[in-house]
Amino acid sequence: MIMVYCDICKKKMDNAMTDRSFFYYANRSICEPCKDNLEFNIKTQIRAKEPFAMDWYQKVMRDTLDRACQKGRV
Repeated sequence: MIMVYCDICKKKMDNAMTDRSFFYYANRSICEPCKDNLEFNIKTQIRAKEPFAMDWYQKVMRDTLDRACQKGRV
């Protein structure tokens, strides 16, 4: 059995492989609650950006994810 830990909140995800309860972004494993918080925080930044650019979105997503992993919360 593979042990998967969330890179943001550092919690162990039980049965992560069978339940598919983790997500993999930019070489990081994150749990579903942290993913929801991450997307909520990014959504406010996306609404203010016009015109939308995919490279800008990827940079914002990676920067937000890196800061969340350093702080231990989104």
